[in-house]
Amino acid sequence: MTQIIVFPRSSNPNVEIPRRGNWEIARRRWTAWIMLALAAAATTICTPVSIAAPAAGDAYVYRLVNGYNHETVAQIRHEVTAETTAQALVVSVTADNPSLRLPRTEIYTPEGQWLRHVLDSHDIAVEYEFSSALPAMPVPLTAGKSWSVRVNARVPGENKIRSVRIDGDVLGNERVRVPAGEFDTVKIRRIIYLGDVEYFRSETRVVEIDWYAPALGRTVRSETTSTWQQQWGCRPGSCTHLGDWNVLELSEVRAATR
Repeated sequence: MTQIIVFPRSSNPNVEIPRRGNWEIARRRWTAWIMLALAAAATTICTPVSIAAPAAGDAYVYRLVNGYNHETVAQIRHEVTAETTAQALVVSVTADNPSLRLPRTEIYTPEGQWLRHVLDSHDIAVEYEFSSALPAMPVPLTAGKSWSVRVNARVPGENKIRSVRIDGDVLGNERVRVPAGEFDTVKIRRIIYLGDVEYFRSETRVVEIDWYAPALGRTVRSETTSTWQQQWGCRPGSCTHLGDWNVLELSEVRAATR
């Protein structure tokens, strides 16, 4: 949340007006104080606050929008299941549109890092199971933070290991409005290389931008795009393939009965 700093005016009886010969000293003191205040704000505004641990039955409903034409595609429900433990958060993902190939189950660490997650590999939704947690959102989320990590993963029907690289950045703070309301968020960008290269096409490059609300402990908005290159058999200028442009916006929060 942006912090507004109000400086006292000279009419304030509690503020001593410096003498003529001390203006330069006063100016330097005020400048130093301002810089310290701004630095403190910059290092704290992106730190997530403590939140209650998710409980089985907690559900979050998102509106899925096609970013190309702005049409609503489906309502997607993420619900914490009874299989959730202290080591893993198990989430059931369902939708009201059968063409999305749901339901599925995703698994996260309690801090929100990915253990099992679905990504668009060459325009097909593929379930990735990571050998160790993929740091999608390493805390604390401080402004300017960046990371680059490579993690091995398996996908159904393949014996080979896919080496997945993630490059992430914390872009700063932004207040956003979604159907569920207005939230102060931390904006995060991830670029993920899916390790799915084949002899006639490059690996998929996925770009994700999340608006994460610390007060809710959830992403309230996200945008995902993907691209890959055809290595041969295409006309010049037509070798780049664009995947879906998916926009998710939180529309409802349904807390389980405690």
